[in-house]
Formats: sequence, C-alpha cells, structure tokens
Amino acid sequence: MKQEKSGEQPESRQGPAQIFTGSERPFDAEDLVMASGREPTPANLARARKEIEEKGAAALERYLP
Repeated sequence: MKQEKSGEQPESRQGPAQIFTGSERPFDAEDLVMASGREPTPANLARARKEIEEKGAAALERYLP
C-alpha cells in the first residue's frame, strides 16, 4: 500500500486540478436546459436559445454555483 506524505490525499481522493462553473466556457442551449433540470425538448431548447441570446452567460450562471 502506498504511504501518504504528510498533508497529501491519496490519488483517489484528490479533486479536479481546476474547477469550472460552466459559464466561462462555451455552452449551448442543451447545456442550459440540462443545468435547469429540464428535459431537452424542442420547446425547452428554443426557450434556452432565446434566453442565451438575451442574457448571454448570465443565463447559465443563475443555475450554477
């Protein structure tokens, strides 16, 4: 068994090297619908496209930490 160095977590317990909330990277209507907890139906995707067009990244940020 691999011994841990003082203060280090084993590899299986380490978190991601970088954490992203999502809006700082490109996203599309399906991403917005899924983040809101809805199914990606044609109506929900159309609504998401409109919201992205109007609000930009703020449309997704309201659903993310």
